[in-house]
Amino acid sequence: MKKKVLSVLLSTAMIAALVTGCGNDGSTTASTDNAATKDAATTDNAAEGDAATKDAATTDNAAEGEAATGDAASGELIKVGIINNNPNESGYRTANDNDLKATFTKENGYDASFAYSNDNSEQIAHAQTFIQNEVEYLLLSAADTAGWDSVLTDAQNAGIKVILFDRVIDADESLYEASIVSDMEKEGQTAVDWLKAQGLSEYNIVHLQGVMGTAAQKGRSAAMDAAVAAEGWNIVNQQTAEWNAETAQQIVQSVIDSGESFNVIYAENDDMARGAVAALDAANISHGVGKDVVIMGFDCNKWALEELLNQNWNYDGQCNPFQSSYIDDIIKTLESGGTVAEKTIIMDEKGFDATTITADDVEKFGI
Repeated sequence: MKKKVLSVLLSTAMIAALVTGCGNDGSTTASTDNAATKDAATTDNAAEGDAATKDAATTDNAAEGEAATGDAASGELIKVGIINNNPNESGYRTANDNDLKATFTKENGYDASFAYSNDNSEQIAHAQTFIQNEVEYLLLSAADTAGWDSVLTDAQNAGIKVILFDRVIDADESLYEASIVSDMEKEGQTAVDWLKAQGLSEYNIVHLQGVMGTAAQKGRSAAMDAAVAAEGWNIVNQQTAEWNAETAQQIVQSVIDSGESFNVIYAENDDMARGAVAALDAANISHGVGKDVVIMGFDCNKWALEELLNQNWNYDGQCNPFQSSYIDDIIKTLESGGTVAEKTIIMDEKGFDATTITADDVEKFGI
């Protein structure tokens, strides 16, 4: 595969800065400093979920359109294939997709093609297509952690560099250049530690899981499962709602109809928490600070943090969707002949409590 030439020669100082940037702990600051990306990522399409899944599995070639301008016009574009989950899956995923599209543009020196699916086998097929199309970089947010060794080996043999984002996979580290991810187990543990600290007289929990087998589901579920075993908490219902608000509402409604008592909703993303709350509201069951049911979500959509600010929810765990600047830095470092300082870059994240969150937190951390 022929070597592409960067449009702007990177200085030694810039290269050092890029490598350092990939390895520091200031991921929230680095991502939120990009105002244009932040604005583009605020659209919340959570209500569109299932209907768009099939359509979203088709490849969207972001490289089509007008000829490159500015710096990108002075050299050949870097050909990148980006495989992501359905952007309408959740507010988090919409923000993640918008962030990538704002960075991997012709103006920034990229010929980027996008492919979407929540199905692992479809994602692998997309990866094979990108290999055949001779992309130089394959960016991957895997639908499932398993099954990637063969196609990533094919990519490596073709001289294609792989960068993981958002989610880890069960594959040898030699098959990818770097991984920019959230620590899903830490996210779950932070949430479960917060719940334990509430000192409830009893813990009767409805646990709404994400798509089974995803890194987010496995990490957030593992923390809850461990706490249930260690603390003797009672799981009233535990099943996947596949990140979907309507499915979560149906599950919680069925629990309400069964007459089983519960006082905690542990939802592995904000959209499922919203669906759960809709079922509670329909049944006139109070929720939030000092109310009948504790509501917990993940992702820190702005509307979800506002629910915390209004004390209608109790806890929301951050999952940082802004990984594109890190990926861009890594590609530029590799293109200049440098090496990536760290194989795995963990995004900086925290959890928010309804009793301490501020309006500034909502504006700063809401996606």
